[in-house]
Amino acid sequence: MSGISVKIKRVRPGDRNPLPSYMTAHAAGVDLYAELEGDLELEPGARALVPTGIALEIPEGYEAQVRPRSGLALKHGIALVNSPGTIDADYRGEICVIMINHGSDTFTVRSGERIAQMVFSRFERAEFYEVEELGESTRGEGGFGHTGR
Repeated sequence: MSGISVKIKRVRPGDRNPLPSYMTAHAAGVDLYAELEGDLELEPGARALVPTGIALEIPEGYEAQVRPRSGLALKHGIALVNSPGTIDADYRGEICVIMINHGSDTFTVRSGERIAQMVFSRFERAEFYEVEELGESTRGEGGFGHTGR
């Protein structure tokens, strides 16, 4: 299976965290690692911007989606505030992850720890046309919970 080519740069020379890689042959995402100078204590209900120490050059027509790790969610109640977070192809800054502690205990984030996963996705851009009326549909204006159970 072939994929896209993504250029990656270490933001701070000398950082030695592993670069993102696929852990199994059929994994959709790569792990992102915390790149910290010291431990970060994340109290229950608190959130923090956690740097990863890397920047990317994503090909045009693609985005990277940053998603939570299921093990951290299950074991510690750790999630991402904006999930999935989108990294656009024209962004060249350091990838950072907004973590939140939904658990009941303080969670310690350590440098080198896997904190999120990243999936690459192709996308289409839309052209918008303003109209006076939209076409009919079976659903119509039925919104949240309109289909019942």
